[in-house]
This record gives sequence, structure tokens and C-alpha cells, in this order.
Amino acid sequence: MSEPLDFYFDFSSPYGYLASEKIDALAGKYGRKVRWHPVLLGVIFKATGATPLTQAPLKGEYSLHDFSRSARFMGIPYAQPANFPIATQHAARSYYWLHGQDCALARRFAHTAYRAYFAGGRDISSPDVVLDLAASLGADRAALAGALAGQALKDKLREACENALKIGVFGSPYVVVDGEPFCGADRLPQIGRWLESGGF
Repeated sequence: MSEPLDFYFDFSSPYGYLASEKIDALAGKYGRKVRWHPVLLGVIFKATGATPLTQAPLKGEYSLHDFSRSARFMGIPYAQPANFPIATQHAARSYYWLHGQDCALARRFAHTAYRAYFAGGRDISSPDVVLDLAASLGADRAALAGALAGQALKDKLREACENALKIGVFGSPYVVVDGEPFCGADRLPQIGRWLESGGF
């Protein structure tokens, strides 16, 4: 089987959320799997000098409009969160801990956390909300809470962000297919063509 796709995203990224709803099915259509890599846009923006789209002059109002429009176009439920953007280290660290226990559970958690924030309006910057979401899927809440308080998961996420920067990740979603990078949910059609044809 061909190499998996690498999908880098932040849990507070609207376009990351939209891509997350489609990327596995798109890859699966061509016999590929996807490796999911939560990162922190705050760390990436600090390294690149970028700012959140909604805080950029002129781009801000447009991006808010485009988030919802893109979601409608893609047929994905979306409601702009009242608190945006937010810190997502607890969700990202939880993903990595869950992935160490059960890959499928981690993937379900990622979908649940994204949907809770962008469709349900829940504040996933809160450790308690993140723990509740994980527990609702069958995760050991107490064990995860203990792990979130430890240093190992903090180091894991820091390493993930450092590795993302090393390969050129500058936004979310960022997908790498056979060494070819694509940034943005609007690149999904190009990714599909690439997977189908082996490049263009």
C-alpha cells in the first residue's frame, strides 16, 4: 500500500475542521490512510510572524463569512463559536494520549472535539470539557486527567509542533501527500486529483 497522507491541524482552525470531515474518505477512495497530527497554530504563527485570519485587517470579516460559506458548500454543520480563536493544547495533548491507547478512539475524539466546538459551541479550551468529551467515548477520564497534568504530554505536543515547523507547516489544515504539501481545505480537490493521477 502507498504511504499514508499526513494531516496537520489545530483544533481551533475552521478550515482544519472542514478538512477533517473529508480527508479520511478522500484518502480511502484511493486506498490510502491518513496520519493525523494536532499542532498549535499559536506556536506556528510565532515562528512565521503570522496572525489569526480573523485578526488581520480586511481578511477578518471576509474569513468569518467564508468559514460559514465553505461549510455550507461542503455540506458540513457549522456555527461560528462565540469564543474564537481559543487555546487547544488540552485537546491536542488528549489526542496524542488517546492515540497511544487506541488509534480509532483518538480519531473519534478528534471528530467529537471538532464538532463540539464548531457545531455545538462547546469551549474545548477547557480541560473539563475535553475530559468530558473523551470520557463520553469510553476513555478513562481520571487517567487522562493525570496524563494532562504531567510533563510527558507537554513534551509530546511541543515535539509535534517542532517537527511540523521543520517540514514547513505554516497553517491548518496542511496535508502532505508523497512529499507534496497542500495547505487549506480548498485544496482537497487538488489532493484528490494528485491521489488519482500520481501527480500533475
